[in-house]
Amino acid sequence: MYDDYGQFIAGEWRRGSGPESIEVCDPGNGQIIGQITAAAESDTQDALRSAGQGLALWRETLAWQRADILQAVAREMVAMAPEAALTISRESGKPLAQAKREWELSVDQFVWYAEEARRIYGRIIESRVPGGRLEVHHEPVGIVAAFTAWNFPVVLVARKLAPALAAGCAVVLRPSSEVPGSAMMIFECLRRAGLPAGVANLVIGPTSATYEPLVSSPLVKKISLTGSTRLGQQMIRDSAATIKRLSMELGGNAPVIVWPDADIDKALDLSVATKFANSGQVCVTCDRFYVHESCYAAFVDGFAARASRLKVGYGLEPDTQMGPLIHPRRLEEMASIVEDARRKGGRVVTGGRRIERNGGYFFEPTVIADLPDEARALAEENFGPIAAITSFGDDDDLWARVNNSGFALSAYAFTRDPARMRETVARFESGMVGINSYALAAAEAPFGGIKASGMGREGGSEGLLDYMNVKLAQIVV
Repeated sequence: MYDDYGQFIAGEWRRGSGPESIEVCDPGNGQIIGQITAAAESDTQDALRSAGQGLALWRETLAWQRADILQAVAREMVAMAPEAALTISRESGKPLAQAKREWELSVDQFVWYAEEARRIYGRIIESRVPGGRLEVHHEPVGIVAAFTAWNFPVVLVARKLAPALAAGCAVVLRPSSEVPGSAMMIFECLRRAGLPAGVANLVIGPTSATYEPLVSSPLVKKISLTGSTRLGQQMIRDSAATIKRLSMELGGNAPVIVWPDADIDKALDLSVATKFANSGQVCVTCDRFYVHESCYAAFVDGFAARASRLKVGYGLEPDTQMGPLIHPRRLEEMASIVEDARRKGGRVVTGGRRIERNGGYFFEPTVIADLPDEARALAEENFGPIAAITSFGDDDDLWARVNNSGFALSAYAFTRDPARMRETVARFESGMVGINSYALAAAEAPFGGIKASGMGREGGSEGLLDYMNVKLAQIVV
């Protein structure tokens, strides 16, 4: 597959012009599953020129025609689903069932934004000028440079491509080099669906050849990033000279409050399934649990019991519930977080160690209790299979502890009390809140954070407007 695809520029697949080859590794066994020739800076410049030509055509294409092509993309993706799920699982390590679900959610993005393309509305405002009329128009922002992470190698791509294309923009996308084949499969669906040449381009290569030309180019009018907060900060600095529109979904460290009236079994079942999905490598996963002292012991014991029963294994094995981490560096980071917790008085209830298995990058599902707030497991995004649990009492300043974080992507709570539900939503400092649920990511809903977790939204009508400029016209007859 890697030899057949590669870079996608001007509607065609081609080999990169760079001197390097990028090896793609299966994190479940450490083996190389393929390699591609990396892009050179000349490839990225070609992609930008191609995007300029594609934009001239695509922005003038009727919204209904854009919608038809996006629907065709969705149909091609449905047809490719079995092959795609295998690629996702092998590149990212996630269990096959989770890979299948990610591809389905990616299809949702194209279906949803095909419909949203038909609902790009302006509005008319009564003018105070005699004979005048104020009109508000929405127009495509232009060429978009999109950057995606490795943890969701197709849904992150779809979240950027679908709304940008629906809005009439052209895109140059640079995916993570760890999971290039997953992005290639979406671009092959774009090609098969008849997307005009140049409207969407794919470049895969080192920072100097891809990232730097894109963020510095005056041709690029908007950047969309899913990545770390550190990368987001750097990208803001690097793109400042050309004043680009920015959408960024960055790091998270989601708090979970378990109130004394919560349904503990429901909270445990949902929390364990969510925390260890994709081996905890999820920006909106439940990271730090604040559990009322009246149910703390039962919650910790129940969490540990459920976590210890999870089947950790290779993603393509049918009974696997949790796969490997993406890279050996992540194993070192998990071990460091566990050691920090022990030094600061935390109790490792279950897990805490690497699993030696066929050369893969496996780590035990880990539950750490009795943590002080300054422990790294609570204070930082661990981005791995570590659940950090602490308690609170009636007299504690709970909200100061919960909101004392630069991250503010998602937050959760469990309670049966409707009044407490409303108060909790209001008091969380977060872009998204789940009450008795972790289900926040959907094509029809605006996904994103505040503070150091980013800006802009992906999903819903808000996601479409993030790729459009607002133009005001005063027309006097």
